[in-house]
Amino acid sequence: MATNQKGGPPLKAVEWVYETLGIGTELVNIEQLAGGTSSHLSDIRYKTGNVDRACVLRLFTKAEWLAMEPDLADHEAASLLEAAKTGLAVPGMLAFDANGEQCGVPAVLMTKIAGSVVLQPDNEDEWLEGLAAALAKIHSHGAAGFQWEYFSYNQARSLERPAWSDHPAEWMQAFSIARGARPSVESCFLHRDFHPANVLWEGKKVSGVVDWVNACRGPAGVDVGHCRLNLAQLYGTETADRFLEAYMRHADGFSYRAYWDILALTDILDGPPMVYPGWETFGMTGLTDELIRQRLDAYLLSLLGRFELEST
Repeated sequence: MATNQKGGPPLKAVEWVYETLGIGTELVNIEQLAGGTSSHLSDIRYKTGNVDRACVLRLFTKAEWLAMEPDLADHEAASLLEAAKTGLAVPGMLAFDANGEQCGVPAVLMTKIAGSVVLQPDNEDEWLEGLAAALAKIHSHGAAGFQWEYFSYNQARSLERPAWSDHPAEWMQAFSIARGARPSVESCFLHRDFHPANVLWEGKKVSGVVDWVNACRGPAGVDVGHCRLNLAQLYGTETADRFLEAYMRHADGFSYRAYWDILALTDILDGPPMVYPGWETFGMTGLTDELIRQRLDAYLLSLLGRFELEST
């Protein structure tokens, strides 16, 4: 058994991991991984013979999420197998406990890939190019037959006038656009939560993409918009725009439509915007809730401007 279980999973889950990894496995160390905000992630170090190895255990512990999507473990397991077809380095699926019969809660066991999250790059242009190239590679995979399809998390019709914003009328305009007809585009494989904290780096190169539980088939603009939204909050609209330019250099046949950015923006609203805890975990300091609100307002205005230009 493991010599250290700092922030580790319940013993029942550890026993399942041990059985899954097989005879001759020695669990050496188990620690909680940083960055997990909606599930429990454990870094598990083990030996097979004299070979040091590592894997990651995800326990789906958020009851509200499971109530909405009870197939989360099955979904992530299938997503990892599909993501491996993109040619990117992604965690390999080792085993999953769909209903929590073995671990107490639904779980996925996967290989650990090398690299670390970078939120303060030395060269932002190179960093944005790397992000864009990785996302374009995901979208180049059609994923025909993948059973999970894109759906919006929020219903624009139910969103209320944002009292926290200096531009509530413009937000209502965005809600109206999001309720409108969607552009007709071909579906491709989506990560569905692609942003800088889910991309790993070694040196100046992307070493892998993680957190595939939301993967689905849908419009590429959904992923582009979600990443741009995160970049706008982290660094401002100008950085989000530079990412779009980089993505368009890497993605053959992509036709930008502001609709998808606006939909991605309305999709994350759940009360007044706040700093995402994962950003602070990975060393991004200096962000405040007020700054995030100001940046979202500025980003909104830029998107409405783009939409109006497209409509003329």
